[in-house]
Amino acid sequence: MKDKIEMHNVDLKEFVSVVESCKGEVYLITDEGDKLNLKSRLCRVIGLINLVEAGRLSDAKLICSDPEDESKLFRFNLFGHV
Repeated sequence: MKDKIEMHNVDLKEFVSVVESCKGEVYLITDEGDKLNLKSRLCRVIGLINLVEAGRLSDAKLICSDPEDESKLFRFNLFGHV
């Protein structure tokens, strides 16, 4: 299994925009171990609804199929932008 990227306290609207710009698949890993593909709008709604607090993504674990996407999301988590 690839390394998980942990996202903390990021703006939800900007996060979704970054996910949509990713080349490969981006998966949200739930506490139960399920993988939800965030490129799918339905999975995104199901997966993120419990992680959102006041318009911000409070805490999420992600796995990317493309290493460039991992870097992009890691930078976004650190700096709040890409």
